[in-house]
Amino acid sequence: MKLFVSICLVLIFSTANATNTESFNPEKFAKDYFNAWTATQSPTATKEDIEHYLSFLTEDIGHQHLPYDSDDTRNSNGKNDMREGMGYYLGGHTDYLGKLISYTDGHNVVVLKYETSSKGLHPQTKQVVVQNYFTIEVLEIENGKISVIRKYSE
Repeated sequence: MKLFVSICLVLIFSTANATNTESFNPEKFAKDYFNAWTATQSPTATKEDIEHYLSFLTEDIGHQHLPYDSDDTRNSNGKNDMREGMGYYLGGHTDYLGKLISYTDGHNVVVLKYETSSKGLHPQTKQVVVQNYFTIEVLEIENGKISVIRKYSE
């Protein structure tokens, strides 16, 4: 059975954010972020795709993925830890589909909705993994970069 995933990215902009809200383009940011993230999931993903995605993040990014990881603590090695983790899974998908459905913004919040599904081999177990999640990502912005990512999946 083919399942699709609906993922919402919610971008929350801090009042301490140095980004001028008059010059901030939530549609461009949403599309650029989505395209960078999906490129890292592609079967043909490269280390350059990972670096482009990481360019959206602060060096001390905090990353939480519920229910798997409950800690969203910012870490001075956060970006490097993400680079290492993403590199481990790089090119692991044999099939990937990600489609941006919509985005909404207002009151310093941007919500993206998209569908995604993937299939691939787990790098350690070599077992076929099919993933279809309903996920929400909450991205907190600081000085124009994402400082905390919170993912909620079923």
